Amino acid sequence: MTSSLSTVRDGRRPPRWAVLAAHAVPLVTLPSGVWRLFLAAGADLGLRPRDPFGPGEIVYIVSLSLVSEGLALLTLGLVRPWGERVSRWVPVLGGRRVAPYAAIKPAAAGALALAAIWAYTFPTFLRSTGVTFTAPGWHALLVACYVPVLLWAPLLGAVTWAYWRRRCRD
Repeated sequence: MTSSLSTVRDGRRPPRWAVLAAHAVPLVTLPSGVWRLFLAAGADLGLRPRDPFGPGEIVYIVSLSLVSEGLALLTLGLVRPWGERVSRWVPVLGGRRVAPYAAIKPAAAGALALAAIWAYTFPTFLRSTGVTFTAPGWHALLVACYVPVLLWAPLLGAVTWAYWRRRCRD
């Protein structure tokens, strides 16, 4: 018996590696989001000097973390039935088939954008973040929280490719 989570509309399941990769995406974005949430909550995190954040900055930091994690969770749609057919509970669109390129184009653009952003930003980020830390361990923690996010682009790209193969090829 097949569970409804692994059944797809056309009878073709995503490859196991794609399912694992899709589930890894929210996990690789989580450490950086948690680091930002601690920062927004006022945790020291070894930053010096640091003035308290204003309400607008806190909203921005929390929103960035939530939006990043939400976008990462959308990767699951590339390996789940709701990535092929809109859930019935969704008003107006419920039950309709998702056109493959309506998922493929934004996912591929997202993977390319993430790769470009991190290719440009991360080398500088590793050397110096533009802030002073009270101890080297704090900078190491920051880097350790952000290094996993480098996997987001290649994982998303691979899962998008698997979705394209399953939905658009014979």
